[in-house]
Amino acid sequence: MTDILLTAFLLSVVLLGIHSYFGLEIIRRGIIFTDLAIGQMAALGAAVSLFFLQGEYLYPVSLSFALAGGFVIAFISRKTDTLEAFIGLMYAFGISAVFIILSKSYHGTEDFQRLMAADILFTPLKEVVKTAVIYACLGGVIVLSRLKARGLLQEILFFVTFAVTVTSSVKLAGVLIVFALLVGPALIAMKIGRGIPLVVAWVIGTVINIVAIAVSYRFDIPTGYSIVFCNSLAALIATLVRGGKKEEGGQKAAP
Repeated sequence: MTDILLTAFLLSVVLLGIHSYFGLEIIRRGIIFTDLAIGQMAALGAAVSLFFLQGEYLYPVSLSFALAGGFVIAFISRKTDTLEAFIGLMYAFGISAVFIILSKSYHGTEDFQRLMAADILFTPLKEVVKTAVIYACLGGVIVLSRLKARGLLQEILFFVTFAVTVTSSVKLAGVLIVFALLVGPALIAMKIGRGIPLVVAWVIGTVINIVAIAVSYRFDIPTGYSIVFCNSLAALIATLVRGGKKEEGGQKAAP
C-alpha cells in the first residue's frame, strides 16, 4: 500500500510543479481551453497510434499532434479576436475524433477512459523519474525563453514547451487530470492572492492530491477521477468564497 501511494504522490508532485506555472499563465492570458485543446490533440495522436500502429511510436505521434495544435493556436492567436471559440472547437474536434477512431477498436472503451483519466496508482516509478527529468529540462527552456526570446518566438516557445508538457502528462494521467491540475491549484492560488503564486499552487495542489489519492484508495474508487473531482471542487469553492475580491489597479472591480 505504501509503495503504491508513494508513487502516486510523487507523480502528483512532479505534475503539479510545471502545470502550476502553465496554469497561472493560461489564466492570465485568458485562454483557459488551451490546455484542454492541446491535451486532446495529444490524446488524438495517441488514439491514432493505438488504432493504426498498434501502439507503436505512441509518444512521438502524440507529441506531433500536440505540437501541431500548439503551433496552430500560436499562429491564430495573432490573427483573430475569437481565439477562445477557435480553441473550444479544436477541443471538440479532438475528442470527437478520438471517440470515432476508438469506437472501431476492440478495447476502445478502456483506451478512451485511460486517455481521459488514468489510474495513477499503478504508474511505474521509472516513468515518474523520466517525466521529472523531462519537466526539469522544459523548465530550463522556459526560463531561457522568458529571458532571451521576444514576440512571436516567445509565443512559439511557450506553446511548444506547453505541448511537450501536456503530451507527457496525458500519457501518464489523461486529459481531464491534466486540465484539473493546470487550472484548479493555479486558480485557488490567484484567489488567495498571497505569497508566490507558483509555490502556493504547488503546495495546495499537493495537499488536494494527497486527500484525493487517499480517499480513492480507501473507498476503492477511480483515482484519476477522484483527483479531477477534488481539484475542481476546491477551485469552485475558492471562487465562490473569493469571487468578489477581484482587483484592478489596486481598486475593487465594479460588479
